[in-house]
Amino acid sequence: MIKKDLITKLIDERIAELNNGLYVVELTISPSNVIRVELDKVSGGVTVTDCMSVSRNVEHNLDREEQDFELHVSSAGLDKSLRHIKQYIKNIGRELDVVLQNGTKFCGEIVEVTENTVILCHREMKKLEVKKKKELVEEKYDLAFSDIKEAKIVISFK
Repeated sequence: MIKKDLITKLIDERIAELNNGLYVVELTISPSNVIRVELDKVSGGVTVTDCMSVSRNVEHNLDREEQDFELHVSSAGLDKSLRHIKQYIKNIGRELDVVLQNGTKFCGEIVEVTENTVILCHREMKKLEVKKKKELVEEKYDLAFSDIKEAKIVISFK
């Protein structure tokens, strides 16, 4: 089986050369040597050129005669859960749907990201009993990354 540290080294070499904010979100290697790499960027999107460049560096530095492998390099899709702190930081100001390990759900705008937490702000017009009129009510949720089972960006076409 191909060693994960070797693949990581090859990817990191190319990312350092490109120096454009690219980073690895996920790297998996199956027992049958299927290598899957998901990339993202600190700002902006991952280009096809970014994926090709990383792919070529891995491909050209592995010997297919020694070990056969299958390589897939792609960008982290919008439909996938956030898995890296840099993804949370990149999406500050966007709406996020979160499901915790215990099944509790939250939705709100990412307002802050710390080393261990993401802070969401949920704003909603609510009718208050006392005043008999609607007011904007704001709730903040401080969620630990370790408690998050799934966190997806809400895609809006407004």
